[in-house]
Amino acid sequence: MENRKIQFRSKACNLHLSAYPGHFATKHSHVNYFLDMTTLKVRQSNAEEAARALVPLYKHNTVVDTIVCLDGTEVIGAFLAEKLTESGFFSYNQHKSIYIVTPEIDSDGQMFFRKNIQPMIKDRNIIILMASVTTGITINRSWECIEYYGGKLQGISAIFSTLSEYGNLPVNALFTPNDIPSYHTYSKHDCPYCKNGQKIDALVNGHGYSELL
Repeated sequence: MENRKIQFRSKACNLHLSAYPGHFATKHSHVNYFLDMTTLKVRQSNAEEAARALVPLYKHNTVVDTIVCLDGTEVIGAFLAEKLTESGFFSYNQHKSIYIVTPEIDSDGQMFFRKNIQPMIKDRNIIILMASVTTGITINRSWECIEYYGGKLQGISAIFSTLSEYGNLPVNALFTPNDIPSYHTYSKHDCPYCKNGQKIDALVNGHGYSELL
């Protein structure tokens, strides 16, 4: 895999995204690139730059109480909370500070929040922060989960997204298909690589990849 590595630069900020071409399977689709977001999520300088770039994508009258982080984006989420607070975004929380939380996911893929986390969701204004958005299925599940616990979704952010909006909300992304014009996603039943008999190189998700032997 390593000898395939190429990099794409974001038009929205001074960040690069490492990518590996091939035939990959996500939980909901097949894609022709594995996008490695590891350094953007865990390197302090990159995560801070990512958060800084996301802040202007929200209007200054947006109220943010809680950031729900998926796919290991908690470091970016912490910086995003800091930047939003510095930029004068309002919070209804008692301590005027933004919560950063992560839902748990059961064996059936159902998201839920434990009892001690639920007060940080109920009646709160929520931003979802994700690594990647391709089909929108994870956004839908997250939205349903947040609404179930009484939260109000106000924004969606991602490192990479093929969708510009979902529902009535824009998807604010650092990288889009405009940055990676050769990126394609396919349903499992319409994948041209599968139809041509090309084996899957690896299973991928927001945390990384597992090569198939």
